[in-house]
Amino acid sequence: MLNAISDIVIERLLQGLADTLTMVGLSAGLALLLGLPLAVFLVLSAPGALLASPRLNRLLGSLVNGFRATPFIILLVALFPFTRWVTGTTIGVWAAVVPLTISATPFFARIAEVGLNEVDKGLIEAAQAMGCGRWHIIWHVLLPEALPSIVAGFTITVVSMIGASAMAGAVGAGGLGDIAIRYGYQRFDTQVMVLVIVLLIALVCSVQFAGDRWVRHLRSR
Repeated sequence: MLNAISDIVIERLLQGLADTLTMVGLSAGLALLLGLPLAVFLVLSAPGALLASPRLNRLLGSLVNGFRATPFIILLVALFPFTRWVTGTTIGVWAAVVPLTISATPFFARIAEVGLNEVDKGLIEAAQAMGCGRWHIIWHVLLPEALPSIVAGFTITVVSMIGASAMAGAVGAGGLGDIAIRYGYQRFDTQVMVLVIVLLIALVCSVQFAGDRWVRHLRSR
């Protein structure tokens, strides 16, 4: 009986880990594709920048701050109608991707914005003096110089998304969080809770380790 229970627990944990990796992987990819252009535009539209547009910058910045200020669990519930419209459901792995992406995109955009703003303005001025166009400056000066900071910020974003994906389990999103709540908390199974915590810690440490190594490699170049 003990072996049977252990096999069931292991199977559930492996499925929960796969669901968590799917949720976080898809959401992180979408947050990168949406957040990086958003960060670039926030930097370029700032007063005195290449594409200065103070009013649009303030408006977009306010929207970003609004989403960042909203706790994830509240945003998750508030987005139920939109999530249902996009995925056809509000439960499961695919439904969790929508709020995770919407929550992570402004978070990553702000972090990437900080990295982009740290690029030496002298490099941009030198590129302009050489006759480089705006897109050339963005692709060959701004982004390459800020890449280590962007990667470090993306690592932080992914780590925070792992925690958010576990929180999404409270509303049936699946993954390790769902396993912890249904089979650990509600059934008072300490073994399941401990195993979920260990897996989440291992996942976070792996992401952080990989991100740190990538950043060190970029900076060494």
